[in-house]
Amino acid sequence: MPSSAPHDVPRPEYPRPQFVREDWLNLNGPWQFEIDAADSGLERGLRERELSGTITVPFAPESELSGLGHTDFMEAVWYRRTVTIPPAWAGRRTLLHFGAVDHDATVWVNGVEVARHRGGFSPFTADLSAVARPGEEATIVVRARDPRHGPQARGKQSTRYQNFECLYTRTTGIWQTVWLEPVPDVHLRRPRITPDVAASSFGVVVPLSGNRPGSAVRVTVSDGDGVVATETVRADVDLAPSVRLRLPADRTRLWEPGDGFLYGVRIELLDAAGAVTDAADSYAGLRSIAIDGKRVLINGRPVFQRLVLDQGYYPDGLMTAPTDAALLRDIELSLAAGFNGARLHQKVFEERFLYHADRLGYLVWGEFGDWGASTGHEQRPTASFVTQWLEVLERDVSHPSIIGWCPLNETTQEIHDHVTQLDDVTRGMFLATKLADPTRPVIDASGYSHRVRETDVYDSHNYEQEPGAFADQLSGLGKDEPFVNGTPDRPISVPYRGQPYLVSEYGGIWWNPELAGTEQDADRESSWGYGQRVRDEEEFHTRFAGLTGTLLDDPDMFGYCYTQLTDVFQEENGVYRFDRTAKLDVERVRAVQSRPAAAERRP
Repeated sequence: MPSSAPHDVPRPEYPRPQFVREDWLNLNGPWQFEIDAADSGLERGLRERELSGTITVPFAPESELSGLGHTDFMEAVWYRRTVTIPPAWAGRRTLLHFGAVDHDATVWVNGVEVARHRGGFSPFTADLSAVARPGEEATIVVRARDPRHGPQARGKQSTRYQNFECLYTRTTGIWQTVWLEPVPDVHLRRPRITPDVAASSFGVVVPLSGNRPGSAVRVTVSDGDGVVATETVRADVDLAPSVRLRLPADRTRLWEPGDGFLYGVRIELLDAAGAVTDAADSYAGLRSIAIDGKRVLINGRPVFQRLVLDQGYYPDGLMTAPTDAALLRDIELSLAAGFNGARLHQKVFEERFLYHADRLGYLVWGEFGDWGASTGHEQRPTASFVTQWLEVLERDVSHPSIIGWCPLNETTQEIHDHVTQLDDVTRGMFLATKLADPTRPVIDASGYSHRVRETDVYDSHNYEQEPGAFADQLSGLGKDEPFVNGTPDRPISVPYRGQPYLVSEYGGIWWNPELAGTEQDADRESSWGYGQRVRDEEEFHTRFAGLTGTLLDDPDMFGYCYTQLTDVFQEENGVYRFDRTAKLDVERVRAVQSRPAAAERRP
């Protein structure tokens, strides 16, 4: 991938690995910064003047890596940086990209507002061509509002001053890479690449910013031995021309769990004379996902999904990984423990994580960080969640490692209540997901309240710690009477109708070796987990084997998701410690998961 960042710039790697252009400029590093405690900065002139402090982007001010470590609430924060747009970009437009800013961002360049964006998990872009040309200076000012009260998608960010239970230190402002890129007036936009295993082909849709007479799009697929297929299609009559590239039988290779084979994809925009006016590199994996009764098939065969809950937090960077290598390391740790994938929980992960998952054949479920819209004890997502989720789908739909979507988590409302916004948003996010991507299964809302009758997958969250009781609760799946969150007299979900089923949260076994036998052993504020803490590591392995064995032995179960990969602050139920060091005998965890699942042995 191209490099346009000095070695001392944090997170210098290319941030958009599935749509790579040659020219770009990384803007991570020192920015002016100021906390706006009462969100009065616009009135006080913060947009026009120098700011009082400094921060290291892309790390949030709450994190140690930002240089601040300020963990109190911040109603708003301001950033300022002046850069010179490279003169070599003359004749092209300059785009300013933000990977993610939490939560409500406004961007000014040279005093002119160029972007507004709501949502802390999805990217957005500003076109600077009207306010700064190549060779000129661009003064970028960002205000990020992150109010303490009011509904917003927060994920696992604590709404109290302190962390508690399974909620953690907040993230405010910029927390992913900021960068510039030049593009021609008419340019490529992010392609959508859809594999078709049955036809040994890829469908590629190439959105364009506009059309020019006689223009064309050329797409080339290659492997390690060179060009595999190439097609050219007119680009002057359609704002999103599409091509289908068929792969010869002797050059066809599947993307498989544990074997993430990827084809290179080159996309070029040609003018009427056949000259290349814009180009970008991507990649694709050839794999299929299907539902056969209660089974989820990958490339036509059942693959039992041994998933782990991954929340993507780091002690020094919070939601931002300290390095690209740290993202890769988390996948390697999961694989070492015997998991073949992850449920990416209550956070939209950096796209670099998905890139590594694609390369390693690591299965992931994409999820939105919808927590943060509470009304009493209920989660009531707002309509703006649909917009934010569609931005996530647009970014991630072509990643082969994603084998399912989960827009919402643990929304709760009894089904005999009157229809509310929860029903509208749940169904809206489900339908939006199916329209944006009809190729993958969708869980309407993981655990607790299934509101959509046609949800592709039905799941539950079960933190029963005694293996015998756990097995009893889950024994009815073969009779189409699975464990469902809620109670029979006060149901919170529509009835189960035979969909593929998994327990998408279980375990959460509470274990801190240093606290065993001490006075802090029962202190649930400094150390928190599910159920009764195990007394020693041997009891952990016995409990883990009993709970996991129940799920592996159920022929009607297609997978599970164990809570969780690492400890996160006070939540101490990870397979690894928060700093990713060893906590348990990982080989024993791996051994439990290594035997074939009953569902994989079914004809």
